[in-house]
Amino acid sequence: MPSVFERGFVKVCGVTNVDDAATAAAAGANAIGLILADSPRRVTLEQAIGIAAAVKGDVLRCAIFRDEDDDVVIETLDALDVDVVQVHGALSSALLAALRQRSLLVIKALNVEGDDFATFDASLVDAVLIDGPRPGSGVTHSWERLHDRRFRAPVIAAGGLDPNNVADVINTTNAWGVDCASGVERTPRLKDHDLVRRYVANARDAFSRQGVP
Repeated sequence: MPSVFERGFVKVCGVTNVDDAATAAAAGANAIGLILADSPRRVTLEQAIGIAAAVKGDVLRCAIFRDEDDDVVIETLDALDVDVVQVHGALSSALLAALRQRSLLVIKALNVEGDDFATFDASLVDAVLIDGPRPGSGVTHSWERLHDRRFRAPVIAAGGLDPNNVADVINTTNAWGVDCASGVERTPRLKDHDLVRRYVANARDAFSRQGVP
């Protein structure tokens, strides 16, 4: 199973059920995202536990938190078996240390228009996810700021991606990975399995054209 460190990372986010998780894994995605934050795609802890258990070993399982107290994040992770944690908002040194103690990979989400986009020390984490001002909205954004910003960690592009534009985003940003949620949905919270397969295939093709195995 490929790790977050390898170029060609493809993530399907906002997964809310086992069937969608299994489809993403079978399509060749590297990771699925389980949102444990305020979102239309939020899952309960019990739901996250069931989904994560069903696809363990088939795909990286990423728990996503936004502006949550450190104690709540740690308490949740003590009950939830995942491989990766994605943090939106502040990432304290204490929380980072606790995640490292649990041998979890860490992705820091950055708003392309936020203050920490220019200041965050990416060497602290395993990857940075660059999103628009409204994560999960399906709204695209400009990648101009990314052209002048170099990160000391792999960059995952997110924000309005779908099967039709994912190759262009990969070529435009030269990102190591891509992340998509609403762009592969048939209805809110439910993935369109054909769109998932096309998104992963188109991303893989674009990375292949850049020489990624």
